[in-house]
Amino acid sequence: MEENFNIHLGKKLRMRRLSLGLTQTKVAEAINVTFQQIQKYEKGTNGVSSSRLIQLSKFLKVPITYFYEDYKDFEDVEKNNLENNNDDLNYSFLTKTFSSLSKTQKEKILQVLKNTSSLDKTGT
Repeated sequence: MEENFNIHLGKKLRMRRLSLGLTQTKVAEAINVTFQQIQKYEKGTNGVSSSRLIQLSKFLKVPITYFYEDYKDFEDVEKNNLENNNDDLNYSFLTKTFSSLSKTQKEKILQVLKNTSSLDKTGT
């Protein structure tokens, strides 16, 4: 999978670079690598690290997901996540938000949750 993805990402990188009329040298200078490294990325010889991908995304003015578009394995994972995680919540966000509340606000939320759980038991 990794090798195929490197080739896919390289094609997406090259397509975007050319659509903006940029040279490999220009892109390389923008993310502080050699143009040979950009060549290797575009051929899929070398993988792109997450930090480089962020740099490329910013410089080429595309969301990071642009590089994953049309990649079959990514679409399968994305579809799977949507099907299996409809009920998932962003717990870190909730924890951070709850922690920032005052004691009174926390008590009110806990009371609402307690009242909601008693409704489930009575069925009303």
